[in-house]
Amino acid sequence: MLAPEYKPFPSHVKLIYDGSKVDLTPETEEVASFYATMITTDYSANPVFVKNFFNDWRTFMTHEEKKLIKSFKKCDFSLMVKYFEEQRELKKNLTKEEKEASKKLKEREIELHGYAIVDGYKERIGNFKIEPPGLFRGRGDHPKMGLVKRRVLAKDITINIGPGETPPQPPPGQQWKQVIHNDKVTWLAQWTENIQQNVKYVMLNANSRMKGENDLKKYDKARELKGYIDTIRKSYEIDLKDKKMEVRQRATALYFIDRLALRVGNEKNVEEEADTVGCCSLRLEHIDLIDPNQIKFDFLGKDSIRYVNTVSVPEQIYKNVKIFMKQKEKSDALFDRLTVPALNKHLQELMPGLTAKVFRTYNASFTLQEELDKINLKNPSLQEKVLAYNRANRAVAILCNHQRAVPKGFEVQMEKIRSKIKVWKAERKELEKELEEAKTLNKENVVTKIQKKIGLIKERIRKKKIEMTNKNENKTVALGTSKINYMDPRITFAWCKKNEVQVEKVYSKTNREKFLWAACVDSNFRW
Repeated sequence: MLAPEYKPFPSHVKLIYDGSKVDLTPETEEVASFYATMITTDYSANPVFVKNFFNDWRTFMTHEEKKLIKSFKKCDFSLMVKYFEEQRELKKNLTKEEKEASKKLKEREIELHGYAIVDGYKERIGNFKIEPPGLFRGRGDHPKMGLVKRRVLAKDITINIGPGETPPQPPPGQQWKQVIHNDKVTWLAQWTENIQQNVKYVMLNANSRMKGENDLKKYDKARELKGYIDTIRKSYEIDLKDKKMEVRQRATALYFIDRLALRVGNEKNVEEEADTVGCCSLRLEHIDLIDPNQIKFDFLGKDSIRYVNTVSVPEQIYKNVKIFMKQKEKSDALFDRLTVPALNKHLQELMPGLTAKVFRTYNASFTLQEELDKINLKNPSLQEKVLAYNRANRAVAILCNHQRAVPKGFEVQMEKIRSKIKVWKAERKELEKELEEAKTLNKENVVTKIQKKIGLIKERIRKKKIEMTNKNENKTVALGTSKINYMDPRITFAWCKKNEVQVEKVYSKTNREKFLWAACVDSNFRW
């Protein structure tokens, strides 16, 4: 389903340039509207974003528009911003009938575009809506932020379908770039986006049979590593002292990937992409040595999430890193004699099908099982069990450096909880006074009733305090990433069954649908 065509603003909504309203061609106006929708975000004040947007916007302008619009500072998008705000308000205030009509339209779109027949089975498609045009944001301080993501048309898209089947119809007047029949890949359609020339795919939904089979293979491969891990560790510990520098570098990198759960990392063009790195692409500027045996890491990892960690390492690891840093500049690679293909080739000699990526899944799943095994609560409530699970999950998220900013409104939520507890405590205090009076008057029935009320209030307070602890401990940790990508779901399903916890208490609907294949696991399953 391609993005809808652009609908120009009503006649009274214009760009204001140097104090005067300006008529723009639809193409130029559409790109201006992209900026207007983002004016309330931090991006709109970012000089790189603004510069890239303005330069790219001018490439859409006609000769006359370019002659007029020469300075971004003279551009006033306020009428467009006001229009979008009005539209948002209208959307909020839709009638029940209008909301129902909108819902039915979405259902029709899903029925028309959202399914594929795969080997005779009707399967949901994940991302059937092609991303609409807009401004590229990127992660962190991306050098290309603000550039225009162009509209994807049928002529950009390759359709992958069974031979002899009728391909979906492109929009009127358009044609697909290509229609192919490749049963060796799992994508249904692909195109190349214009900013970084990345290939984008339309795939089956996360809970499709094919995706489930791939997930099972991934977790089984990580589980298989359990049987090899001791041998692999002994192997790289021996290699740490090898005479060949490339072997020493490989062993040291493997230690970091295994013990610190660092992503393997790939070389990239820093000028074209955000400067994010992994283990194999670390530079000297990303590490500091602290005598006698500590290494401080400080670098931007995937999605520009900063990784800062000071760790104590074995003496030989410390010595090796010191050697690798000799006679090098801060901008030089730490592992200058190591490549990811060479590392993976070596790993496959140690275990069939093993790559550096498997260690992260192995360590996440191993840690979850280990942390859950440590739980030792006497007659725990459901809330205490969930808190204990989340703490185990958080240990994995911290290991994998899955951070997030403190959610907006966090303090407001916490204050509401504190206020409720305060009210309940005041109620309890009043009831305790009434209880003493009832005891003095020997009113046994009244005493029993008041004691029951006090007990209920105490239970409410206890539950709210657990909720508060849970929220506070998780405010800067993203628990979801490790759940959906790294922790074997069979561990969670088995733990829930064994501890009589409804799986929806720890897994979202998306998680449950994605991991249907793991739901039938036995309660005694151990990773």
